[in-house]
Amino acid sequence: MVKNQKTIGVLGGGQLGRMMQEAAHRLGVELVFVDPQQDSPAKQLSNAEHIHKAFTDKEAIFELASKVDVITMEIEHVDTSALTELSVDQMRNGKAQDFGAAGERDLGIYPSPKVIEVIQDKYIQHRVLKDAGIAVADFSDVESVEQAITIGERYGYPYLLKSKRGAYDGRGNVVVKAKEDIRMAWDQLTGGGCSNITMGENGTRDSGIYAEKMVNFDKEIAVMVVKGLKAGETESYPIVETIQKNNICHVVYAPAGIDGLLMEKAKELAEKAVESICNIPYEIECDGQKQKVFGNSAGVFGVEMFLLQGEGEILVNEIAPRPHNSGHYTIEACETSQFENHIRSVLGMPIGSTNLKVPNAAMVNILGVSNEDECFIEYCKAHNIDSAKTSPMDVIVNKLLAVKGSTVHMYGKSENKKGRKMGHVTVVGDSAVVVEKKVKEILGIVNFKTPENSQPRQVETGTVQSGYKPAPLVAIIMGSDSDLPVMKQAAVQLEKFNVPYELTIVSAHRTAHRMVEYATNAHKRGFKVIIAGAGGAAHLPGMVAALTPLPVIGVPVKGRTLDGVDSLYSIVQMPSGIPVATVAINNADNAGILAARILASSSGSYLDGVQAQLDNLNAEVSKKIDRIEQVGWRDY
Repeated sequence: MVKNQKTIGVLGGGQLGRMMQEAAHRLGVELVFVDPQQDSPAKQLSNAEHIHKAFTDKEAIFELASKVDVITMEIEHVDTSALTELSVDQMRNGKAQDFGAAGERDLGIYPSPKVIEVIQDKYIQHRVLKDAGIAVADFSDVESVEQAITIGERYGYPYLLKSKRGAYDGRGNVVVKAKEDIRMAWDQLTGGGCSNITMGENGTRDSGIYAEKMVNFDKEIAVMVVKGLKAGETESYPIVETIQKNNICHVVYAPAGIDGLLMEKAKELAEKAVESICNIPYEIECDGQKQKVFGNSAGVFGVEMFLLQGEGEILVNEIAPRPHNSGHYTIEACETSQFENHIRSVLGMPIGSTNLKVPNAAMVNILGVSNEDECFIEYCKAHNIDSAKTSPMDVIVNKLLAVKGSTVHMYGKSENKKGRKMGHVTVVGDSAVVVEKKVKEILGIVNFKTPENSQPRQVETGTVQSGYKPAPLVAIIMGSDSDLPVMKQAAVQLEKFNVPYELTIVSAHRTAHRMVEYATNAHKRGFKVIIAGAGGAAHLPGMVAALTPLPVIGVPVKGRTLDGVDSLYSIVQMPSGIPVATVAINNADNAGILAARILASSSGSYLDGVQAQLDNLNAEVSKKIDRIEQVGWRDY
């Protein structure tokens, strides 16, 4: 491959840089990393002349600027003052912060230093989002312990005290459960005193702490947003669901188990949030006059959100100005990984497709396990292994490699610290059931537990239990609850095939507007098949089929007068162009089985289930054949 003429400098050389390097290598792009560790995860994969200094070192950043065409970062805790100085010099000299015609720029810094500066301070980040009309949890600046007590009275307990800067993976966050906990939480965040108190904006006192009200959320979701250099050039990856453990991302499911309309809502909110963060100007002095100038931003942004319990309200939690842990699954599961798209976007290349290339995927983080961990010691005892002489990571990796369809990524970290992100493993499948089964097996391996004790669906996240439940693929609808005794049999059959479904009442006559909305949005919500009961006037299957592009299976429900024959005739007499499949009167069982077969046409796992059902039927009949041949028809 011909080498790309532009070189990218990356501040930080950890696992995100490592995966950037893998993507850059395929594109023929050279990366230069700034990291104090000479054999950092990213540097292990490259022979470039890297800079072995701290990524917060101003001189290291200036040295990097002299060697590369573009500067980006894999960690946001960098020296923004140095980056701002470089960026402002570009603006004063009339150099654009983008890739226009040749010679228009000397150095690109993406995302812009102003964006990094805002994101570094989570309190300011929340203010910017709130001012832009982005929904966030209630939050307040906190100047003192006394003010923290007042906030507790307003928010109620528990609530959160957070460090404004330098926090990550739950570090810098303390849950305040009662008034008596405030002093301890304050001392924990300030190091036991007031040494972190500085002068903030307009000369005000800044304790470095802010408070945030706890929210009751149903799920934690995230989306990776790719922002290109051209105006309006934005793409988003699928919404994913994250399961947290000890404030660290534990499992990621793609796509999230939520309604398709909610996914679209979350995507729009995330893109708006990124745009608002990127739309903050510099104030620079040119020719003795102060001017507001906007620095361009590009790259991948990770947006974490809460899906609240109840009406589907979504709040933005925080934004990361770089590839994110919740997007690692994209390497195997999407047409272009988040890392490749980060490289593409900061170089002004076309953004690659963010679509899933498999129906379902999941990622599990591999966290460090020490030789002294009880779970590892018990495992070694059970397998007659010397725990002191055995590497926990070696055991984990070897067992993960035996999981069919898994892809293991180890980060090359020399020191195995408990809870440290040492790697991750991704699995893909043609259904959520297949992926969930593999995740359960993987969790048993990484936690040194049996699969039976490794349930990802119930991971403690603080005030609520969070778990993954796939979005429904089949809608079972009926005009009245009087149809339920018949229609529930479709649900019984779908459960045998592990097909997620939704069962509800939709009347073609008494809730006509609901029927129109339900049918027209069904495919947008993610349904693949609709099973509709036809009782009474028997209009529901046909009306729904006229409004949705999805296949509709009508179930004739036996009525009080015509025994369901009228319903059957109504279904089979649909006009040309509006097909409705049907089954025998009251035979919702077959409707459920037919829906599973429709799904099986594009899913090997559901196909296996349908085949198993046929095999079971064959076995049942074969037993009857054998019995009647053994005892004769008189004694049968």
